[in-house]
Amino acid sequence: MDEIQDLISELKDWMKEFRKPEMSWLPKDPYKILIACIISLRTKDNVTNKAVINLFKMAETPEEMVKIDEKDIERVIYPAGFYKKKSKIIKDISRELIEKYNSKVPDKIEELLKLKGVGRKTANIVLTLGFGKPGIAVDTHVHRISNRIGLVKTKKPEETENELKRLLPKKYWIEYNSLLVTLGQNVCLPIGPKCSLCRIKKYCKKVGVLRYR
Repeated sequence: MDEIQDLISELKDWMKEFRKPEMSWLPKDPYKILIACIISLRTKDNVTNKAVINLFKMAETPEEMVKIDEKDIERVIYPAGFYKKKSKIIKDISRELIEKYNSKVPDKIEELLKLKGVGRKTANIVLTLGFGKPGIAVDTHVHRISNRIGLVKTKKPEETENELKRLLPKKYWIEYNSLLVTLGQNVCLPIGPKCSLCRIKKYCKKVGVLRYR
């Protein structure tokens, strides 16, 4: 446990040196966070940022969103990946929130996962950033790096989430995602990680790393 806390402490101090991931598309409102996360899936941050800003100029609540034609949503969120499918999901989620949740985004992961198009990563982001509740959002960076370091040995993101919740002190849960996303975008790359620059390499087992810089 002491080694894990030392690793997180070192990582927090080190990541201050790097450009943080573009998160301006994540406002504080749980509904906006939810919709922004849907748009962000398989989409670069700069594209997501523009799409979210444009969409929220048109609608900021579920009631406003359901009144917008699906084609108009497609138009403003393009070129986000799978923009046609996402437009339908945005409308469906907004309608479901109105009909089943009194237009309020639920603050329990079990209820969030009932919404169409919402997976565990999105649900955890909504919980942590929208409601300030503890959770660990496991994206490709968190899953890859946690296994690469040797902190966990898992095949699926949900397994990674469960193991991290068991291993990490709860006070680190919310920030763990942003720390590893920053690390993954700048140093611990999927291919050819910059191990020579890494300040946490003494904690890393380099699992699966064949070549590094």
